[in-house]
Amino acid sequence: MVTDTPPANDTPATDTAVAEATAEAKSFLAKAQEAIEDAVETTVEAVKEHPIAAAGIAAGVAAAVGGAAYAASKLLGGSDEESEG
Repeated sequence: MVTDTPPANDTPATDTAVAEATAEAKSFLAKAQEAIEDAVETTVEAVKEHPIAAAGIAAGVAAAVGGAAYAASKLLGGSDEESEG
């Protein structure tokens, strides 16, 4: 039995749902972009007001990342002394 009904995904209701989802996604992205821009602006202002503190924080973060990378390399790679002996 052959019918002439269109596939379920081509219905006007599906088109409306897709349009609504697209609009919601664009709205969410616009809000996220605005929040990120505000955060960047606030950060730049704080760095300009407190440059020494900002430099200290940056140095601390760099030391933490370097320490974590060193520790990870030792844990994952083993020590060089063990392979030589």
